[in-house]
Amino acid sequence: MALVWMDALALFLWGALILKLWLMEQLYLLVHPNYMPMTVMAGVVLLGLAAGAVVFKPMQRGDHVALLQPRVSNSILIVVAIVGFVVEPRAFVSDKALHRGVTDNLAATRAVPQSFRATNRPEERTLVEWSRTLNAYPEPDAYTGQKAKVTGFVVHPPAMPEDIFLLVRFVLTCCAADAYPVSLPVQVEGDAKRFQGDQWLEVEGRMMTRELTGRRQLVVQASNLTPVPTPKNPYEY
Repeated sequence: MALVWMDALALFLWGALILKLWLMEQLYLLVHPNYMPMTVMAGVVLLGLAAGAVVFKPMQRGDHVALLQPRVSNSILIVVAIVGFVVEPRAFVSDKALHRGVTDNLAATRAVPQSFRATNRPEERTLVEWSRTLNAYPEPDAYTGQKAKVTGFVVHPPAMPEDIFLLVRFVLTCCAADAYPVSLPVQVEGDAKRFQGDQWLEVEGRMMTRELTGRRQLVVQASNLTPVPTPKNPYEY
C-alpha cells in the first residue's frame, strides 16, 4: 500500500509542477510554444492518474526486470519534482552560450566575394533572421552597408578583439535541452568589455565585413546601443 501512495504522490507532484509552470508563465522557458498544449494536457493526465491510483484498487504488480526498485525510482521522481517547485527555471545566458559553442555557430561565410541581392528590409530582420539569411547566402560583402536593428544579450568570447562582442539569442526547436545559440559580432568604439556579459541590448547600425578568428565575418558596426530589459520570452523559434 505504501508503494501505491508513492506512485500517486510522484504522479501528483509532476502533474502539479507542469500546471504550476504553465500558470506562472514559466513553461515557455522549457518548451516550444507548439508543444505547450500537449505538455499542459500531460499535466492534467498525470493528476488524473494520481487520483486513480488512490481511488481504485491497484493491480497486482507482476514480476519484471527493472534497473531500479519501484521505491527508489519513485523517490527520485518525488525529489526531482520538489526541486522543480523550489528552483525557478531561468533563461540561458552567456556561460551556456559559450558552452554550446556560440563562436562555432557564427554563420559560415565565403572566403571569396560573390554577387547577391537581398530582397527583404534588412532593418526588420531579427538576429535569428540574419543568421538564417547568412546561412542561405554566406557572403558578408553582399550585406555591407545594410541597416541592422537587432536585440540580444552580450557574450565576450576570449578570442575576440577588444572592440568586438557577440550579440546572442537562443533558438528553441523543441525544448530547452536542444536550444542552440545564434549570434552576430558587434563592433563598438572603445572597449567592448564596458558592456557586461548577459546584458540585453538593442543594437542599431550598419553591416560591414571584417576578418575575425581567421574568417571574413559579417559584423554590425554599431551606431546606437540601448540597454533593454530581459524579454519575458528570451527565445527565438
